[in-house]
Amino acid sequence: MPEKVLVVEDEPALLETLAYNLGRQGYEVLTAADGLTALKVAREEHPDLIVLDIMLPGLDGFEVCRILRKETNVPILMLTARADEVDKVVGLELGADDYLTKPFHMREFLARVKALLRRVRLTREEAASSEDREPEGQVLTFGDLTIHLGRREVRRGGHPLHLRPREYDLLLFLAQNRGQVLSRDRILEQVWGWDYGGGTRTVDVHVRWLREKIEPDPAHPTRLVTVRGVGYRFEG
Repeated sequence: MPEKVLVVEDEPALLETLAYNLGRQGYEVLTAADGLTALKVAREEHPDLIVLDIMLPGLDGFEVCRILRKETNVPILMLTARADEVDKVVGLELGADDYLTKPFHMREFLARVKALLRRVRLTREEAASSEDREPEGQVLTFGDLTIHLGRREVRRGGHPLHLRPREYDLLLFLAQNRGQVLSRDRILEQVWGWDYGGGTRTVDVHVRWLREKIEPDPAHPTRLVTVRGVGYRFEG
């Protein structure tokens, strides 16, 4: 089955261009020109990826992203007409996985789409293949925090935590390298991939999200520690 991509863009010419080029790559393309329609299509069609413009009539892209993140872990690639860092940070804070600033080259756009969808496929394949593995070695335990590799499940105090796929990947990478100081660049390359176009600010945002879920006191982290000027270290 071809992967579904929902493109949300209110500029008719750009919407048509993006849809046409995605279709040529073999994707099934869904479209929406405003925020409310985007939510409706996303809920009914369950796309594998959403390309979401920020400036939309009715609900803007930020609000759509915020609502979707409460309902689904679908990857979101945000489009912004400005190179304003604030837009990018806000998008990441709300749960966007990547962003592009207009105008952009179609080749770069398609590469970002491909990279995000590849991450989704790898996550699904890892989950499927883990069902055939032996149970030994599938659980990492750090006090009241447990990571079940086979089920891609994290529990704290016996209660399951709701982690987005990228949050889980980040936590697992840090936990598997516990005690080591990992630079933001290395984390970005290993968790997001070498072809990810975003900056290291993405790492900081996801670390903050993880701390809110795994730390007894997120304001004073003891598990996911900042190494000033370098990156992060996971304390087991």
